[in-house]
Formats: sequence, C-alpha cells, structure tokens
Amino acid sequence: MLKALTIRDLAIVRELDVEFAEGLTVITGETGAGKSILVDALGLCLGDRADSGSVRTGAARATVSALFDLGQRPDLTAILREHDIDLTDDCVLRRVVGSDGRSRAFCNETPVSVQFLKDFGAGLVGIHGQHAHHSLLERPAQRALLDDFGQLGEQLATVATAYVEWRAAEAALATLRGGYRDAASRLEYLRYQIDELATLPLDPTAMAALTAAHRKASNGERLRNGCADIALRLGGDQRGGKKGLAQAIQIAGELASIDPQLAPLVEMLEQAAINLDEAERELERYAGRLGADAGDLARMEATMTELHAAARKHRCEPTELDALRQRLEDEYATLINHEQIEQSLSAKVAAAEASFARQADRLSKARAAAGAALDRAVTGYLHELSLPHARFETQLGRAAQASEHGLDEVDFLISANPDQPPRALRKVASGGELSRISLAIQVATAGVSGVPVLVYDEVDSGVSGRVAAVLARLLRTIAGGRQVLCITHMPQVAAAGGRHLLIGKSVSAGTTRTSIDYIDGEQRVGEVARMLSGETMTDKTLAHARELLAG
Repeated sequence: MLKALTIRDLAIVRELDVEFAEGLTVITGETGAGKSILVDALGLCLGDRADSGSVRTGAARATVSALFDLGQRPDLTAILREHDIDLTDDCVLRRVVGSDGRSRAFCNETPVSVQFLKDFGAGLVGIHGQHAHHSLLERPAQRALLDDFGQLGEQLATVATAYVEWRAAEAALATLRGGYRDAASRLEYLRYQIDELATLPLDPTAMAALTAAHRKASNGERLRNGCADIALRLGGDQRGGKKGLAQAIQIAGELASIDPQLAPLVEMLEQAAINLDEAERELERYAGRLGADAGDLARMEATMTELHAAARKHRCEPTELDALRQRLEDEYATLINHEQIEQSLSAKVAAAEASFARQADRLSKARAAAGAALDRAVTGYLHELSLPHARFETQLGRAAQASEHGLDEVDFLISANPDQPPRALRKVASGGELSRISLAIQVATAGVSGVPVLVYDEVDSGVSGRVAAVLARLLRTIAGGRQVLCITHMPQVAAAGGRHLLIGKSVSAGTTRTSIDYIDGEQRVGEVARMLSGETMTDKTLAHARELLAG
C-alpha cells in the first residue's frame, strides 16, 4: 500500500507531506486548489514523463517521493533483489526534476532508470482518470487482466514453458544449419588442424614428461659435472668418503673390543658403507645414461617449439591444446553426422511446437470462457453506472506471432449505444465513459486481480447524483480488498470515504500556498455541504450532508 507522499516545489506546491491509510480515501477541494497535483506527483514517482514546467516558479528543482509497504509483495521484493537494491518492507520511489527539464530517479536511494520506475510501479499503482495514459487501454494489460480474472496463471506458466522449449529447439536447429553452410570446407579445415595437433604430445601426462625430459637434457653438462664431483668426494684420495668411512669402521671396531657398548655404532657404520657402495653404483649407472638423453635435446627442443607455435596460432596456453583438440574432434564428428543430428533436432522442434500449440489452444479456450464471464459482469456494472445501453465484449483474435503468452490477442470492446457495433475501447471511449468503464472492470475483478493501490482522478466527472451514489457504493466495494484514493467533486462519493483529505489554496504576500489536511466531524460535514450547495450553506444542506455521511 501507499503509506506516504512527499512533494517539494512541484507546480504550485511549495511543500506537502501526506500520509495514507488502507481503504477508501476521498480527496476534495475547490477548483484550482491543486487536487490533481497529488496524482501528478505520484505519476512522476511511477515513471511519468517530466518537464521543466513541473518545477515551481523560482525553484531549482522539484522532488517527489512515494513510500510503499512491500511486506505482502514478495514478487516486488524479488525484483529489488535482482537489481541489488536495499531490501526492507518499505520502499521509497523518488524523482527529482530540474528546472532544465532533466530528471533523476531513485529506488531506496539507489539510482535507477525512469523505465525501472515505470515497470516497477506498474505492480504498485493503477491510475484511472480522464487521460488515456493508463494501462487499461493497452492490449497487453487487457490480456493480463483477463488472465487474472480467469485465474489462468497455472495454464499461462505451462504455455510459457512450452514456448521457451520450442524456441530453444528452433535456435539449436538454426545454429546447426548455419554451421553447415560451408560444411565441406569446414571439415577439411578441421581435419588439417586435428592432424597437425595429433603429432604433438598434448596429453597432460605426455606434456609433463616432455617438459621434465627437456629440462634434464638441457642441463646434461651440469648433471655430468655434478655426478663426477660426487664420485670424487666418495672415492678419490685419502680424504674420500669411502676411505674415511672404512677407517672409521676399523677404529670403531677396535674401540668396541674394549667397550661392547660401541658395537651398535660399528653396525651403523658398516650399514652406511653398504649404502655408500650402492649409491656409488647408482651414480655410475645414472652417469652412463646421461649421454643418450643429451643426444635427444635437439628433438625435444623442436617439439617444444612446435607446441608453443601451435599455442600462439590458436591463441591459448600449451596446456589448453589438448582440450582444443577435443573440441575440434567433437565438431568434426558432429559435421560428419550432421544429417542425422539435423533430423533429430527437426523432430524435436516439431514436437515442441505441437506441445506449445496444444497448451496455447487450451489457454485460448479458458480465456474465451473467462471473457464471457467478464463481459456479463462488466456490462451489468455499466448499466448501473448510467450507461444503460452499454455492451462490453472481450474479443480474442489471433496474435501476429506466438509468444510466451500464447496465440491470443485480447481486445476490450465497448458499445455505448444500441445502434452501434462494439469497437475497441482505446478508440471510442470518451474520458467520462472511460472512467466509468475502468471502475466497472475494477469492481468485476475486485479480489481477483489488480494492483494494490488504485487512484481515481475525478472518476465522477459528468455524472448525475444518482450515478454518483452508485459510484460511491462501487468504490467502497473495491476498497474492501485494496487501497483506493479518489479525487471527487461529488458529495455522494466524498461521503463514502473512510478518510477525507481536503486540499486548500491560499495567497499570502503574492505567494500561493497549497495545504492538505485530514478532516472529520463537523469540518467534514461542512465540506460535504459545500459540495452540495456551494458557498451558501443552509441548515437543510448541512442536514443532507450529515445524512450522506451517516450513509
């Protein structure tokens, strides 16, 4: 629901802060007091077009903010989450319009586009009045309203899923066919690339082995010199490791004959001598193999060069060449078998299209049934609203192309006179008629569809007192399930409100000021009496006002 509206320097308003409640709130005031500014301000918060004329004369900018409670709207909080906008139960939509006509938009103080406000606000507020900008005139909105009225959400979701699967299959088939236009040349190219890569050790194990062997061979001289140095230190002259160890064993044996506790030391030294002999033999074997590895260095370097050249050619790392080869081989296999694959995909497309058509046909039949029920309900309310010959019809036509919404194009038709055929609502309804038609539709769909906040701007324009009484009753019905704000000139409608806002205008020192206050008690009686008789109020009009309010 709408909790509050803040206006600064908009049109003739210097500043206004208004809090709202659930149910029906009526807004009244003398002509020119600025009642419609509330609607204009709310419209700006919902993405309406802004211009420099919106800014109060002498001000640098106009600012409007609307505070909404989203506690019961997980669908809208999910949208905020998707856009990384701060989440609380309250949501503030703010619009700033500069004197140069430029505007900025914010949601919970996060900068957003005006289109975001328009899309997001469509789920929050519906504005109805004598202007053709509201969504009732748009075919998509009419289709959505019909689907909501018929409670067709589950069927619509099934159709949407079938449509997505159908289009995905078509896209896969198109991609396949597009890739086969030059299949012969592509096959030749792939075969060349695969054969070229096949000569290289691309397997991660083989590549690691090549890298290790190349490192060993390229460091052959260092390895040979190191082995010779180790051999010299083990054998060599009297200071060699083996000779020194033999001398140590002899001395340790002599000492152990004196003190047997040194016997374990002798054993360890003798084991060390055995290990040293084994190390010397392993060193000899390793040194003997170094010559063969060194001879392969040129071949290894050539292979490494080829690997890096291939990586540069394909713009990847050498370690990624094996995965590249696999992709090329997969594409080659697909091209070779493309006829079989195309047949399979074609069958999948046909099956998906048939499934979509079946689901869309079911949805069309359900929409036709819902449309007939909606027609009866709306036509009945139109007769109550002093359009005795009006006839409302929901027309289903074939859409120009299929979509996730099915195969239907929905048009609301209206005939206000018995001798006129029904025509599209957006083409024939006058401002006053459109307001009443909107109201009839909202009453017919109350509790089933619609946004949580409805604003009616002079919905009672041009109607009689009897129709105004019907309007009041219908507005109460709508407000039973949502929040309704109604700007009215009719005392019967004003008396129906659960809360009453009075807009006033005053001029002080050449400056126009607009005020807004909630009224009740005798103050409200006086305002309804003024609406009944004008400035001259009598005991009779005051009594009539009390009678309407007691209603």
